[in-house]
Amino acid sequence: MAEQKKEKTENELLQLVTFRIGNEEFGFNIFQVKEINKMMDITQIPNSIGAVKGVVNLRGSVIPVVSLREKLGFSEVEDTNNTRIIVVDYQSKSIGFVVDEVNEVLRIDSSTIEPAPAMTTNVESAFISGVAKLENRLLILLELDKILVQDEEELDAAIA
Repeated sequence: MAEQKKEKTENELLQLVTFRIGNEEFGFNIFQVKEINKMMDITQIPNSIGAVKGVVNLRGSVIPVVSLREKLGFSEVEDTNNTRIIVVDYQSKSIGFVVDEVNEVLRIDSSTIEPAPAMTTNVESAFISGVAKLENRLLILLELDKILVQDEEELDAAIA
């Protein structure tokens, strides 16, 4: 029975939106991504805490925006022409994540994914669901639910 389950997992294709923060490449499951936008003006919320940068007006909806760079423990840098906001759906709310650059939509076999090794890293390891071994690079897969559960109160305050 365990072998049948393992075989099914190995044949499963995952679709990911890949993006860069610094020199590292990350991925979100494409089914969680609503859209990708160029950087826009972010209205700062007074006394916002954590990685919440503020809110944006996206076609009439006010959505909170989180610096994924800060959330993952990277130092902040200036935005560039490649900076993007990845808008995701989380518990029927839209939330934007600022990333340095969006690379591609990628299909990978789930058998290429290994659990994240227990080690000290720049990235908060609790947010990592696994590491995909691609031909010439590694792709860190992020667990959206784990990233957002810590910020839920901050995000609610930002759009209240």
